[in-house]
Amino acid sequence: MIEFLFQMVGELLLQFVVEALAQAGVHVVRHPDRPVREHSPWLVALGYILFGLVAGALSLWLFPDYLIRSTPGRIAYLVLGPVAAGAAVAAIGLWRSKRGVPRYGIDRFAYGYLFALSFALLRHVVAE
Repeated sequence: MIEFLFQMVGELLLQFVVEALAQAGVHVVRHPDRPVREHSPWLVALGYILFGLVAGALSLWLFPDYLIRSTPGRIAYLVLGPVAAGAAVAAIGLWRSKRGVPRYGIDRFAYGYLFALSFALLRHVVAE
């Protein structure tokens, strides 16, 4: 049981770190002197899905083995991990907006969830 918890925490930590780096990258790339243009939500969602797939592929290069060994644990993580990661980036986005930093797409739960889901799905399908 303890081994399973360590595996789950390790996979969740990997996802949180990658999503936090993605969130920070979006904030760094944006130019604060330019106004934020509104794009189609479908186009933005597709962009975060692709971004998540690329991040998942890079994570497989660094960590080719799935950290969770049991099949039920992998499925549970596939369901719960993206929800937790999406909630975490939404909380960080809310914290930033209270401090005057503009919120971008990845700072919202839905886009953070899509990023995390595509990341987790790729790792689930490809990792051993």
